[in-house]
Amino acid sequence: MFCDLGDVSVYYETHGEGIPVLLIHGFTPDHRLMKGCFEPLFAKRTGYQRIYLDLPGMGRTKGEEWIQSSDEMLDVVERFIERVVPEGSYLLAGESYGGYLARGLAARKKERIAGLLFLCPLIQPLDSNRMVPPASVIARDEAFVATLPKEQQDQFTSIAVVQDRTNWEQFARDILPGLQVADREFLRRISKRYAFSFDLDHEHFDKPALFLTGRQDHVTGYADVWAILDRYPRASFAVLDRAGHNLQIEQSHLFRELVEEWLERVAEYENLQ
Repeated sequence: MFCDLGDVSVYYETHGEGIPVLLIHGFTPDHRLMKGCFEPLFAKRTGYQRIYLDLPGMGRTKGEEWIQSSDEMLDVVERFIERVVPEGSYLLAGESYGGYLARGLAARKKERIAGLLFLCPLIQPLDSNRMVPPASVIARDEAFVATLPKEQQDQFTSIAVVQDRTNWEQFARDILPGLQVADREFLRRISKRYAFSFDLDHEHFDKPALFLTGRQDHVTGYADVWAILDRYPRASFAVLDRAGHNLQIEQSHLFRELVEEWLERVAEYENLQ
């Protein structure tokens, strides 16, 4: 369905009923990335309404001309939340660039956010400022990778740390479709003004949070999280080996376990308020 905000129409899907959980994907994929890894987790958990949206220029949400930077992207997400979840608290999860937007939301409206989850989050918007490990491959099924068409092989191996059939199938289901429909010209425009015009140096969030990072993530890394961790006194920080920027695929079991533990901490915190 679409949420008409007047100057932009945001595509989104909802699943389940209960406490709203807003899930924001990263730069270039679409809502299927988050839906693919979170829906299996919530299959055994009731009481949560999952809300998956497509950011402008990605998936089925058009990249409107007036959207020129991450500031406007954040404005769209903020207005979307006000329309879809007009009152009460909600949980917020962001992957990569979605994590950057989540930090922006927390800086503005943290009183409504009951818990924050960051999956391979973007901390430093400028590539030159990021502390990232070199690209590496932990495991590779040469015979299988050779069966992929050249374009798909390049898209998969450029980011995957574990390159085998199992990881390819989830990548092909959850991530590749978004990459194929993204508005590249629109995204190039946003990438020129990728950083917020305001700083997040004074952000502080004292409710349950979780940072999930990959030890081999050469896109956003893991080390930069340390610089902001003290601003999240109730945060767990995990650095998972055998995981790159697609941690939710390459370490799917630990991903589910850690997210479930975060949900339990959020519920405990809410019950004490």
